[in-house]
Amino acid sequence: MEQLVKQIEKEAVLLPGGVVIVSGFLNHRMDIGLIDSIGKEFHRLFEDTRPTLILTVEASGIGIACLAARYFGIDVLFAKKAQSKNLSYDTYSSMVRSFTKGTVFEVKVDKKLISKNDRVLIIDDFLADGEALSGLIDICSKAGAEVVGAGICIEKGFQPGGKKIRSMGINLHSLAIADLNEDGTLHIHSEEDE
Repeated sequence: MEQLVKQIEKEAVLLPGGVVIVSGFLNHRMDIGLIDSIGKEFHRLFEDTRPTLILTVEASGIGIACLAARYFGIDVLFAKKAQSKNLSYDTYSSMVRSFTKGTVFEVKVDKKLISKNDRVLIIDDFLADGEALSGLIDICSKAGAEVVGAGICIEKGFQPGGKKIRSMGINLHSLAIADLNEDGTLHIHSEEDE
């Protein structure tokens, strides 16, 4: 997606260890015009899969998922990272290791909110090692729901997540792919360029 690629090229910062910072427009301060275009593009890519539910993980995936969901006319369900008073104890859960935080945490979804009748499209901001996406796929499996695809804003091509998820047979589309040049700088391109 050219608009996203250009914004990443303009604003992204690469930190040591492969952390890509896009907090000025995607996952801290959110450029709603851009994210609306991202939602529209996810609809174009996945409309034929006929999802009934979009699943993401809190917190940075929620806004992106919501703007995508409006094009599909379906609900968003987000996996919570912590038990709270407004979350049932009857949940599907999966353990996930966060690349950016370096911690392992449990993501949970209330069992009443996802079922074997759901056709789930997973949406998230980043794909690095594939841990969050694998956790959401695991939750869908436990619920008996069908994963019809996964839409990612930025895939880090220099990390193994994309290969891992594709090897699982998941219909994965990444709108922008961040690779590393030989000099260690970022090279951003769209999936269509591959």
